[in-house]
Amino acid sequence: MKRSRVNDIISEADEFIRSFGYILPPFAYWTPSEMKDKQDQIDNILRSGLGWDVTDYGQGDFDALGLFLFTVRNGDAADLGKGRGMLYAEKIMISRHDQISPMHRHTIKAEDIINRGGATLALQLYNDDGTGEGIDTSGEVEVFTDGIRRVLPAGGILELSPGESVTLLPGNWHKFWGEGGDVLIGEVSTVNDDRTDNTFLDPIGRFSAIEEDVDPIHLLVSDYEKWFGAGGGSGY
Repeated sequence: MKRSRVNDIISEADEFIRSFGYILPPFAYWTPSEMKDKQDQIDNILRSGLGWDVTDYGQGDFDALGLFLFTVRNGDAADLGKGRGMLYAEKIMISRHDQISPMHRHTIKAEDIINRGGATLALQLYNDDGTGEGIDTSGEVEVFTDGIRRVLPAGGILELSPGESVTLLPGNWHKFWGEGGDVLIGEVSTVNDDRTDNTFLDPIGRFSAIEEDVDPIHLLVSDYEKWFGAGGGSGY
């Protein structure tokens, strides 16, 4: 993706998010030079992969296959084994009209996917086939939407209106998109490192290669290693 396109997506996303009364934390608006100046204060931001995330999954067509994310908070996966500490994460995302986030599953992370406003959020759901790498094309899928048990056929489409949510557990294969318009999505989950906890059904890249045609207005989490020598990852 061209950096100029990423910059535009960030600006458009911030406006969309604000239209629903959701305000991002102050560090979201720091420039790259401001982050450099504050480098001795932002170890947790870098380590946890907090911040902006724009991906076209390396396929070069963001409008058709892509997702905008901002990781607001994220704990340390090492604390999961201890059973105490910051064991949770929160993200805000935008799924555009008919923009696909491709079929994938998580190994560790359980997540609530919440329609925070806009159009309908559509999710296609499958169970795992037991191998961890493929889908079960016949088994019914059980999920809970706001505490209510729902059973769908394999590959069934779950539609969430604004205010509705679904709980997805490790092994629930899912892809999603905005149905009838753009959707603001919240995610509340266990901690996650996007570099290790996503399995895609088809071979695909999670982070986009960036063509630096202009300067970044804000850094992406995938920029942190280049700028600070620190890796970060925000799961979804």
